[in-house]
Amino acid sequence: MSSRPVHNYYAPAGGHPPQTQLLTDRAVFTDAYAVIPKGVMRDIVTSALPHWENTRLWVLSRPLSGFAETFSQYIMEVSAGGGSERPESDPNAEGVLFVVEGEMTLTMAGQRHRMETGGYAFIPPGTTWQLRNETDTTVRFHWIRKAYEWVDGIEAPQPFVTNDNDVTPMEMPETEGRWTTTRFADPQDIRHDMHVNIVNFQPGGVIPFAETHVMEHGLYVLEGKAVYRLNQDWVEVEAGDYMWLRAFCPQACYAGGPGPFRYLLYKDVNRHMKLSPFGSR
Repeated sequence: MSSRPVHNYYAPAGGHPPQTQLLTDRAVFTDAYAVIPKGVMRDIVTSALPHWENTRLWVLSRPLSGFAETFSQYIMEVSAGGGSERPESDPNAEGVLFVVEGEMTLTMAGQRHRMETGGYAFIPPGTTWQLRNETDTTVRFHWIRKAYEWVDGIEAPQPFVTNDNDVTPMEMPETEGRWTTTRFADPQDIRHDMHVNIVNFQPGGVIPFAETHVMEHGLYVLEGKAVYRLNQDWVEVEAGDYMWLRAFCPQACYAGGPGPFRYLLYKDVNRHMKLSPFGSR
């Protein structure tokens, strides 16, 4: 019998609310953070991409003045037979794919990978890849993109494919396992200029201080619920909600139970702070 953990990731299915529904929701957009609750991810706010067939997507983050600065994040929905032979148009873009529902085939640098729910792929800049849904059901996955920051004398990281179930979470110090992080890339590998991890809290687990640091964050709640501190506000969040945090925005949380609280976390790492255009003359 398999001992692999069972995870139930939230994935949006679209649809449209009835005219009788109240429009009040938890959506918030400030100059320090944003909350995009799962209830606003409807058919009317989907987008399409060139060279993708039978595909639509929800855009969670994009580079925009006063909003995300370093990355974009999509929830992709690829119907049966869909996919792309030319998925990425930017040769400088690196990417991470994370499957939240269904199954797909990723061909990367000539190698085929069958990616099931929980599947994770890192795609370096300039890599040739294709993606297909060869099943008869829909697949949904996150696609996080960043312009890779090259450093003289340092090569880009190598591509890899793994699964959430195959990576042992690392326990945060002095938490007795209540707070762990599933790290897909080696945190000591300076080649990586972004980390996309999964942060895990057992019921009642906390971030016990207001984290305030230079990293920009994108957080998609995969499972569970919590009360999350964003700047000076406490906000209730649950599976399917998305949060963006500007650099230096204070953050903390209490995991609310009854099950684990888990979120997919983007952050920019391992590079000098850009001085231009502020330092240019």
